[in-house]
Amino acid sequence: MLSNIWNALLYQPLLNALAFLVSITPGGDVGVAVIILTILVKIFLFPLSQKSIESQAAMSLLAPELNKIKASGVSKEEQARLTFELYKKHKTNPFSGCLLVLLQIPIIFALYYVFFKGINFQSELLYSFIDVPEKINMLFLGIIDISEKSLVLAILAGISQYFQARLMPQPAISTTPSSGSFAESFGKSMNMQMKYVFPIFIFVILYTDFLGVSLSGAVALYWITNNIFSIGQQIYVDKKRDDLIIKL
Repeated sequence: MLSNIWNALLYQPLLNALAFLVSITPGGDVGVAVIILTILVKIFLFPLSQKSIESQAAMSLLAPELNKIKASGVSKEEQARLTFELYKKHKTNPFSGCLLVLLQIPIIFALYYVFFKGINFQSELLYSFIDVPEKINMLFLGIIDISEKSLVLAILAGISQYFQARLMPQPAISTTPSSGSFAESFGKSMNMQMKYVFPIFIFVILYTDFLGVSLSGAVALYWITNNIFSIGQQIYVDKKRDDLIIKL
């Protein structure tokens, strides 16, 4: 039942969209179609992801006020009340960012799954008004075979992942005696891993048969496009940061 819903609402529409894009792309370049489809999905999700990024930025800006509440010495109940009033005053929800990310995950995963399963346009999965592309060219720009692993694309995926993580809002560092709490240490540790460990991990899984899973260059191309779009989106949010500071 769930698999049928998954196919009908997410996987099949994205697969058909990719088939259509391949059919209208000059030379049937699947790599170009992968980039276009990834960008279209990111644009569709832009309002959600934008709100999520802005929520993270807002929480970062409120960190000094939150630290003052922690350092005030009042009871836990009073801290909770003052914190709630602070969020209400600045119209900020600390959980909205997580919720918006969760809403995006099924769509992003479905898009990833289209490339993960390999570019196989089976006629039974295509809608009646979508034809199997006459020409399917897996040689991206006539240079890189994305049906196989690609060292170049794996390296670019790792590099783009590093810069994407580098531009993410940094975890707030407390200046109060409570500094060094588990939450702060965990946040700093996760930030360091996202910035330095995760890019290496991405390279490894895209270029080696990690845990017996072999991923094609199409997945790496998707990852690169996704990261570059996210980097541009984060830069856009950073430019609006001054406006956000004024509002807060």
